[in-house]
Amino acid sequence: MKTTDLAAVRVLIYGDVQGVFFRGFVSQKAKGLGLKGYVRNLPRRDSMEVVAEGERKRLEELTTYLNVGPPAARVERVFTNWSEHSGRYTEFSIKY
Repeated sequence: MKTTDLAAVRVLIYGDVQGVFFRGFVSQKAKGLGLKGYVRNLPRRDSMEVVAEGERKRLEELTTYLNVGPPAARVERVFTNWSEHSGRYTEFSIKY
């Protein structure tokens, strides 16, 4: 894998996204894709943040999942910000 294939992404998701197993859903998908980073709820009750690093192709796949979410979620808006891979994460975790 070339280092040019590595990237990072920060995604903000708005809608009915808290209390609907969204963090677990994101963690499961990210780990399955071999990504590292975290997911956490934000203080606003209608938002969460995902920070992930890894192969760009797999990050793009994750962002597709984030636009839909788990069955009980209702995603209204998604903001995606791409950046360079930092290598600062050793695993994918859920932050509380």
